[in-house]
Amino acid sequence: MTLTRPSLGVADASEPGARPGVGRAVAVLVLVALAALIPLLGPSVALDGTGEAAAPGSEGIALLRAVLFAALCVPVGELFVNRLARSVPGAPTVVPRSWAPYAAGVGFVAALGLASVVSTGNLVPHSLADLDVGGLYASRDGKLALLEVNAFAVAGLCALSRRPTTQLWPLAAVVVAEALRAHPTTEHGPLLGSGLTFVHLTCATLWAGGLLHALRTLRGWGVRETGAALLGRYARVAAVLLAAITATGVWSSLRRMPSDTILQQLTETAYGRALLAKVLLMVAVAGLALWARFRLRRAADPLTACSPARAEVVALGVVVAVSGLLTALPVPIRW
Repeated sequence: MTLTRPSLGVADASEPGARPGVGRAVAVLVLVALAALIPLLGPSVALDGTGEAAAPGSEGIALLRAVLFAALCVPVGELFVNRLARSVPGAPTVVPRSWAPYAAGVGFVAALGLASVVSTGNLVPHSLADLDVGGLYASRDGKLALLEVNAFAVAGLCALSRRPTTQLWPLAAVVVAEALRAHPTTEHGPLLGSGLTFVHLTCATLWAGGLLHALRTLRGWGVRETGAALLGRYARVAAVLLAAITATGVWSSLRRMPSDTILQQLTETAYGRALLAKVLLMVAVAGLALWARFRLRRAADPLTACSPARAEVVALGVVVAVSGLLTALPVPIRW
């Protein structure tokens, strides 16, 4: 198994009319469309029979939040894997074209949409007259929403500059804003909750975005030894990331759903149902990661690990969509 695509002019000559990459692009578009159905249809499915009321525009908010998370994963993953690649002895200098500027643009639009909802008092705006941009400066949520909009704009400019690594700082600001937004000051122990969310989101973006960019990088490398070395370096870090994600996720869940009620809430509340779905997906992701790691260590060709790794990327994309759904559902806080 090789990860490099035949060069243009060789494969194309033997296959007249072939358009390399079209089939892959179509498959990606189909997967993105299917993933978008999760936040769009998820609220009504999760809330069915729970007696809980959905917030106005919960479907749109869930979709925008999922897009924002995905846009955050891409540049963070690029920075992470590019750093790993530089540590691989004899690694090729070929790097895939950066998606960071496009991701920043998508994240900017998503953050702008979420800020417009905050400006109307968490109601869905129906016209520009409904927006109160000045009111964003008067509330904590409004300031955090503006911070995310500006951070994505700055990240895009940094990605286009001669020093793209500087986008790390505005991207970190987005993670901080999300951690603070998810835990209002009225919550018991908001700093602890924000800290857990910060670690959880940071590790998740490194894992999902890093794996995506690692696979993209390997496709451009023609040397199996360096490709296996890069994937091995990523796998070792990913094991630590998985442990941190699991620990912070469990801790955060227990803060919102105490251990004596968590089993009941996992099936009787919308948030619990979505959380259960995310847990099951993460179990599948962990299984794919272990399968890839086993192939990387034991298979005659270590790069056969890319097959389960590609499936892992798809599963992680679904996890991102479910994470966006979780943010739009009523949280069953019981202190």
